[in-house]
Amino acid sequence: MKYFLILMSCMALTLGYSQDLTVTGKTYNVSKDINNGVIELTVKGGVEPYTYKWSNQSTPLTSKRAQGLVEGIPYSVVVTDAAGNSVTKEFEIKAESITEIFNGTMTPAVSALGSVLFWDPFAAIGIYDPIAYADTKLIGVPDWSNETQDRFVLKKWLKGDGQNVLVGDDIAVITSDKDGDITIKATAKGKLIHKTAEGKVIYNSENQEHVIEQGAHYFAEVKYDEPIAMVHPNGDPIIKGIPFIVIWLVLGALFFTLRMGFINIRGFRHSIDLAKGKYDDPDAPGQVTHFQALATAVSGTVGLGNIAGVAVAVSLGGAGATFWMIVCGLLGMSSKFVECTLGVKYRDILPDGRVFGGPMNYLRYGLEKRNMKGFGKALAGVFAVLAIGASFGGGNMFQANQSFEQLAGQFPSLAGNGFWFGVVTAILVGVVIIGGINSIAKVTGKVVPIMASIYIVAALAVIIMNIQNIGPAFTAIFEGAFNPSALKGGILGVLVVGFQRAAFSNEAGVGSAAIAHSTAKTNNPPSEGFVALLEPFIDTVVVCTLTALVLIFTGMHEVEGMAGAQLTSDAFGSQITWFPYVLAVAVFLFAFSTMISWSYYGMRAWTYLFGKSKRSEMIYKMLFLIFVVVGASVSLGAVLDFSDMMILAMSFPNIIGLYIMSGEVKADLNSYLQKLRSNQLFKKATVK
Repeated sequence: MKYFLILMSCMALTLGYSQDLTVTGKTYNVSKDINNGVIELTVKGGVEPYTYKWSNQSTPLTSKRAQGLVEGIPYSVVVTDAAGNSVTKEFEIKAESITEIFNGTMTPAVSALGSVLFWDPFAAIGIYDPIAYADTKLIGVPDWSNETQDRFVLKKWLKGDGQNVLVGDDIAVITSDKDGDITIKATAKGKLIHKTAEGKVIYNSENQEHVIEQGAHYFAEVKYDEPIAMVHPNGDPIIKGIPFIVIWLVLGALFFTLRMGFINIRGFRHSIDLAKGKYDDPDAPGQVTHFQALATAVSGTVGLGNIAGVAVAVSLGGAGATFWMIVCGLLGMSSKFVECTLGVKYRDILPDGRVFGGPMNYLRYGLEKRNMKGFGKALAGVFAVLAIGASFGGGNMFQANQSFEQLAGQFPSLAGNGFWFGVVTAILVGVVIIGGINSIAKVTGKVVPIMASIYIVAALAVIIMNIQNIGPAFTAIFEGAFNPSALKGGILGVLVVGFQRAAFSNEAGVGSAAIAHSTAKTNNPPSEGFVALLEPFIDTVVVCTLTALVLIFTGMHEVEGMAGAQLTSDAFGSQITWFPYVLAVAVFLFAFSTMISWSYYGMRAWTYLFGKSKRSEMIYKMLFLIFVVVGASVSLGAVLDFSDMMILAMSFPNIIGLYIMSGEVKADLNSYLQKLRSNQLFKKATVK
C-alpha cells in the first residue's frame, strides 16, 4: 500500500508537470496618447520558471508584461519553460485615436527607411562582427553618480592581482569618508585586475580631474575568459555598426576636401571677408547678401541637434566623440562649398526677381549638360519629394514639438496648451515667410547672430568658471578619442558616434543649404561656395563643440540615464542657476529660425514639382503653417522619425550629382582664384 501511494504521487506529479504550456494575453490601450500600449500574459502548465522573449527589445526576459508599445503594430513573444517547451504568440494593441493610427502606420515605414540609412555594408560582407562584446567587467565604488560628494580610498585588496574570482567573492575593502569601510564583492567571474593600489585614492569629488575623467570611480575590473556579447533587456545582441548614411556623408566630404585641394582650410580667410561684405556687389543678380544667405542657411542647421543631439553623442561615445565630431565638421565644409557653388551656378532668376535654385536645378540641368537628362530629372524629382517631406516634418513639426516640450518644462503654465502655442508660433512664422526669402533673410540675419551669441557667451562663461578643468577635459577628449573603453564601443564606436552627430547636425552633403545660398547676390558662383563652407564650422566646430565642452567641463558627460536637451540644460544650470530658462527661450529661437529656413527649402522643392506661380507658393505656405500647429499640439512619434530620416535621404541623390560635377566645380574654383589674385573681382572701396 505504501509503495502504491508513492507511485500514485509520482504519477500525479508527472501529470501535473506534463500539462501543456498554455499562453494567453490581454492588450490594453491605456490612453489616446501614442506608444503606451500594454500586453500582459497569463501562463499555465509546463515547468516554472518561464522566460519571455519579446520582440520589443526593452522588455526583460523575466517580464510577462510589456509596456510602452506602439499601437497598431504586431508584437511577438516566445514563452519557454524550464523544460525547454515553448509557445509563440503574437499580439497587437488596437490603435484608436487618429494619432495612434498615424503612428502605427508610419512605424513600418521608419523601419524600412532605417534599414537603408543605417545598413552596415562592412558587417554585411563579413569584414567585422557588429555585435558589441564586453571583455571585462568594470567594478567601481558603490552607488556612484556624477553628483556623489565623497572620497573613496582603497584600504585593502582581499584577492590578488590576476587571481580568478567568482561572482560574490569578497575582493576588496574600500573606505568612504561618509560611510567608513565597505567590502566590495566581485560582480563577474574571471581574472581580477587591480586598477588602484592599496592606500591610494580611488575617487575624490573635490578633485576636478576625477570629476571629468571618464570612469574615474572604477578601481578594478574582471577579465572574462571569453568576451561576452552585450544584450538588450529582451536578450537581443546590441549592435554597434557603421551606418551606411554616415559612410556616405563622410566619404563624400573627404572626397570633396581632397578634390578641392583642402578648400576648407585655405579658403577660410576669404570666406570671412565675403561674409563681412567686402565683396558685396549691390548690382549683382540675386535677392540677398552673402551674410543674409549664410544666416538663413545656418538657422536651418543650428538648432535642437546642437543642444540635444550633442548630449546624446557625448553620453553614448564619451568625451572622445567631441574630437571626431570636430574632424567631421571640418571635412563637411568642403561638401558645402561644392553644393552651394553649384546652387548659384544653375539657379533660375525670373523677371520679377524671384530666385529658384538648389539641388533640383543643378541635378537636372547640370547632368543634362552631360547627356544624362533622364537620370538628372529622376535625381532632382526624388530630391524634391524628400525635401518637401523633410520640411513638413524635421524642419517644422519636430521643431514645434520639441520647442514646446522644452518651454513647458521650464514654464509649467504652458503644459497642456500645445495647440495655442502652435497657433501663436504659426502666426509668428507666417508673418516672416509670407514675405519670401527677403523677409526670411532679414529676420535670420538678426535672430541668428543674437541667439548664437547668447548661447556661445553662456557656454564660454561655464567653461571659464571651470577653467581649472581645461587640462583634464582635453585629456579626456583625446584619450577618449584614441583609447576609449569597450563600454563606449571602442575607438570605432566613438568615431562613428562623433561623425554621426556632426553629419546629422550640419547637413553637409544634404543639399538643403544650396537652396538658400542660391539666392545670394553674386556674379561668381564659387564666392557663395566660400561663404557656405563657414556653415559646418559655425554649426559643428563652434556650437556643437561648445555644447560638448560644457558637458565635459561640468562632468555631466558621466551622467547615466539622462540624455538630450535636459542633460545640456542641467549642465548649464549647475553653473548658472537661472540659465535653463534662457536656454528654453534659446531653444524656441533655434526652432523658430529653423522653421522659417526650412519653409523656404520646402517651398522651392514644392514649386519645382508644382509650378513657380505665386499661388503655388501660397498653397505651400498655408500647408506649412497648419503643420506648425499640428506639430506643437500632437505627439506624432514615427511620423517625425520618418521625416527626419528624409533629411538624411536627401543626401543620396545630391551627393551622386556632386561627384559627377566635382570636376566642373574644381575648374570654376581655379578660375575664381585666378580672378581673386589678379584683383578682377568687385571689391568695396575702403573708407580711409
